[in-house]
Amino acid sequence: MPQKFGSQFWFTSLLFDIEQGEDEETNPLCFGRQLSNWLRIKLREKGYDVEDVIAEDWGWCVMCSRKPFMLWVGCVSMHDYEHTRPEDPLPRGCDVTWTCSVVAETGFLQNLFNRVNVDPALNKLGIDIEHILQEEQSITLTSEP
Repeated sequence: MPQKFGSQFWFTSLLFDIEQGEDEETNPLCFGRQLSNWLRIKLREKGYDVEDVIAEDWGWCVMCSRKPFMLWVGCVSMHDYEHTRPEDPLPRGCDVTWTCSVVAETGFLQNLFNRVNVDPALNKLGIDIEHILQEEQSITLTSEP
């Protein structure tokens, strides 16, 4: 399916922990279940009809809508595969950089025939994510690592 990427944010926080075994549902060292569940609650407060969080191989997906196209936020911890291994002790949530990426995804035929404009929804979700992150005192936005 064709994807269009919107805003991406990087930050540190004392708010999220890494849970033992959570990367068994993703690829090794891909953490973010607590972040994605927290973001799900915050997006619901802003009026999004968010589904349960979905584990993906790359991290955690917060599905905001499926129609007329899929609109979601990817949540994951950043890590350095050159210096960390799955058998290493779990990092502490306060010691990692987190990231959230806003994505719109259209079906191939939908994209081919109808040319769906995802930009307004993609931009709005990006603005809403930025406000959510900025409003939380225990989150510090950073530049891309």
